[in-house]
Amino acid sequence: MRLLKLVPDNTNIRFLRWRNVAVGLSVLLILASIALVAIRGLNFGVDFAGGLMMEVRFEEQVRLDDLRATVNSAGAGDASLQSFGDPRTVSVRLPLPPGDDEAVQAVVKHVQDSIRADNPKADFRRVETVSGKVSGELIRDGAFAILFAMIGISIYIWFRFEWQFGVGSMFALVHDVALTLGFFALTQLEFDLNIVAAVLTIVGYSLNDTIVIYDRIRENLRKYRKMSIEEVLDLSINETLSRTIVTSISMVLALGTLVLLGGSVLFGFAVAMLLGVLIGTYSSVFIGAPFLIWLGVNSDTFVPAETGPEEKLKAKRAAEQGRV
Repeated sequence: MRLLKLVPDNTNIRFLRWRNVAVGLSVLLILASIALVAIRGLNFGVDFAGGLMMEVRFEEQVRLDDLRATVNSAGAGDASLQSFGDPRTVSVRLPLPPGDDEAVQAVVKHVQDSIRADNPKADFRRVETVSGKVSGELIRDGAFAILFAMIGISIYIWFRFEWQFGVGSMFALVHDVALTLGFFALTQLEFDLNIVAAVLTIVGYSLNDTIVIYDRIRENLRKYRKMSIEEVLDLSINETLSRTIVTSISMVLALGTLVLLGGSVLFGFAVAMLLGVLIGTYSSVFIGAPFLIWLGVNSDTFVPAETGPEEKLKAKRAAEQGRV
């Protein structure tokens, strides 16, 4: 039985031809994402913003203005309402009331009774409370987790390959994280601990794809020393293209199913992962590889500075045979 090949063996796409356009576009998107986060901000969930959050499911679509008036009449503070996944599910966010846990539970019951007075069959799927101190610690710890993961990955690639590869991978990871945050600032989807987990997973996925391409680049730099660096990079990307496409398609199919059928709880996580897979695949090809050229990687990068007589003789024989 003949195996299905998504990418023919003789594929020779000149990816590096578009490196200036791709990197320029990526820089613009990174700046736009930073501006969106600075201007619009992220729609922090209760994990980060602190307060009281209820997820309510109604039998039919409700008007948010009417529901807001009902919740505010309970005297629990100004409510922030948002459709959550579908028009019949609403996220109700309230400031955390002063007092102990009994005071919080009393406010929760009062708000629930007010909502059920107009919507008897309202289903309260979850109720979460987080204090302001805890939410501040979670923001700090989440940011440090993402930052340290990116730095640690870059150091690892630096020692495994060369420093240029570490810098290239760092920029690719910054690109992936920045665009993901920009997307959440643009759409105002809720940003909570699930999204932090998704961002860390995106960093790992992007690293995995980048390392595969970098490893092939290192092999080909040693093997084809008469090729230009652009030709070596194009060859390496094309040789790993089948693996990249198959892996990405598999992830997209699984995550697409989660987006459609995973429900509101997993919606944000699945969307972040789906976006991250697409961005990570793009950055591995059009960001991580081209950066090596601008950082000075060439055909002599992995050649030892000093070689003995035996190594020189082997290199000379290889050159005579046309393999160098």
